[in-house]
Amino acid sequence: MGWLEAIVLGIVQGLTEFLPVSSSAHLRITSAFFFGNDAGAAFTAVTQLGTETAVLIYFFSDIWRLLRAWFVGLVRREERNYDYKLAWYVILGSIPIGVLGLAFESAIKGPARNLYLNGTVLVVFGLVLAAAERYGRQRRGPDQLTLRDGLVMGCAQAMALIPGVSRSGGTISAGLFLGLERAVAVRFSFLLALPAVFASGLTQIPDILDPGAADVQGSLVVVPSIPQMIVATLVAFALGYASIAWLLRFVENHTIYVFVWYRVILGLIVLLAVSNGVVPAT
Repeated sequence: MGWLEAIVLGIVQGLTEFLPVSSSAHLRITSAFFFGNDAGAAFTAVTQLGTETAVLIYFFSDIWRLLRAWFVGLVRREERNYDYKLAWYVILGSIPIGVLGLAFESAIKGPARNLYLNGTVLVVFGLVLAAAERYGRQRRGPDQLTLRDGLVMGCAQAMALIPGVSRSGGTISAGLFLGLERAVAVRFSFLLALPAVFASGLTQIPDILDPGAADVQGSLVVVPSIPQMIVATLVAFALGYASIAWLLRFVENHTIYVFVWYRVILGLIVLLAVSNGVVPAT
């Protein structure tokens, strides 16, 4: 991998990780269209450590409050307040993506990165996002999350193992269908992503350190050097931190239809490009 590609992909990761447009699909598409290769699932997972570190810092006070409430609640039953329950919702909601990620690891690194599939999923789940915005009642506030919400949104997050679904898009859609306010669904989406992304990123580091173990499918998979990986992750962190604040302000005052249109248009472009031989599907 060249330095330009590493930096460009770090920028793409930082700008798209928290938007409901699928950062993994954007990394796959950018690599294929502009560099003629595939940066691979390991690159995606490791650079997400940068963006999720941004979440950790941005929401540090919230995360610390939840962790403290969880540990205290484990010891003292009388201290099991709403924060204690919310911490459990995050933990339990993280299980589906962890189980499916391990069970289908080879498929995630191979067939799931087919551009035909990615383009199709961008369009289909864009329409799902539109339906959630249109029909979600958005009547439930920040103190009304339940265990069912955590589990359903966790299952929706697991679908993001396919590039094109979008981790935030899946969880936000599920939250809206469940009647959560848009801003509440987005904030819980940030928290729900932390355990899964950190676990995924850390387990993929060996693939970056050992190119011979890296994911290889039909396409040309390139492996970055350690300095390139570090720079790409730092770039993703910086831009990711800025995009968190922007998205939270945006969803408080706007619908998410702009992301729907963007997903549909991008998905159709990808499908046309692959169908006409502009880029290979794998």
